[in-house]
Amino acid sequence: MSDTHYAVAAVLVTAAVTWSLRAAPFAALAPLRASETMGHLSVRMPAGVMVILVVYCLSDLPLPQPQSLVPLGALAVTVGLHLWRRDALLSILGGTAVHVVLASTLVPH
Repeated sequence: MSDTHYAVAAVLVTAAVTWSLRAAPFAALAPLRASETMGHLSVRMPAGVMVILVVYCLSDLPLPQPQSLVPLGALAVTVGLHLWRRDALLSILGGTAVHVVLASTLVPH
């Protein structure tokens, strides 16, 4: 096989694999939309994922040190804003702003 034929074959195989991998989730999603299990997971999973992320991020937090106030303060503001307003964007922006302010004032550089 010549170099040109080899390169064309490689590009065609790569294109076919890429297209298949990008189309596979959409093909698998159609039967899952009507699934009762997927309906249950779509309601419960966002909160579960957030709990896992919070636990993971705070697991190595050195509690006796003042630097630990930064993520804990930001977390408290984020949770408080979300419980008060039920607005994810406001909660994220408020928690981020508090984190930036606390990190720039409490953590020595």
